[in-house]
Amino acid sequence: MMREFTMEELACFDGRDGRPAFFAYEGKVYDASGSFLWRNGRHQVIHQAGTDLTDALVDAPHGADLIGRCPVVGILID
Repeated sequence: MMREFTMEELACFDGRDGRPAFFAYEGKVYDASGSFLWRNGRHQVIHQAGTDLTDALVDAPHGADLIGRCPVVGILID
């Protein structure tokens, strides 16, 4: 069973001060901690770890296929 995250819990994984950098996309929670593109919990200076980025992908220069490079660590619940 996958770990469940509320938005409040997800916000704790913001990639700052050595914390893991997690983000949600379409109900899944991904770990971007190992990606150099997510240093200090920021991606391209626009996106912050610890948030749901589902709507943000619409404006991204890449597709959802790149998100799949990050391991899934849980699911986002209401």
